Amino acid sequence: MDAQIIWTVVCGLAIVVGATGVIIPVLPGSVLIGISLLVWAIVLGSPLGWIVFGIGVLFVAAGMASSAVLTGKAMKERAIPGRSVVIGLVLGVVGFFLIPVVGLLVGFVVGLFLSEFARQREFRPAVSSSGAALKAMGMGMLAEFGFASLAAGTWATGVLIHFLNR
Repeated sequence: MDAQIIWTVVCGLAIVVGATGVIIPVLPGSVLIGISLLVWAIVLGSPLGWIVFGIGVLFVAAGMASSAVLTGKAMKERAIPGRSVVIGLVLGVVGFFLIPVVGLLVGFVVGLFLSEFARQREFRPAVSSSGAALKAMGMGMLAEFGFASLAAGTWATGVLIHFLNR
């Protein structure tokens, strides 16, 4: 089997893991996609590989930036401190080990709510700000996933062009 085919399959699997990692934060996300595109360009060693890498990395960077901007803007509008998200992440990791499959999400939501409840000392405002934080993070993930999908599509197009013209 040709080394280019093997590396193409490996990079494709890494891109799928990266796209999944945008939605499931335990897995590596957009950075893995960018690294996979770089490895594929190096292995290919052709202008096509570098063009795909350049376009794909632009999509990855745009996705990461849009996620940060969308999430940060919404969090600032509601004056939700980053500490609440960090506490949510910590409890999410704990939940990941305590509750199979859904523990990460449950732990994150509980941690975020507890932090907001401790900050605001009232149930309804804590629920409201926690919901706003979750919505903001969801919108950021959705935007980043869209751009990750565009990067993956760019790579897939490059793979087709390369192997059809071989």
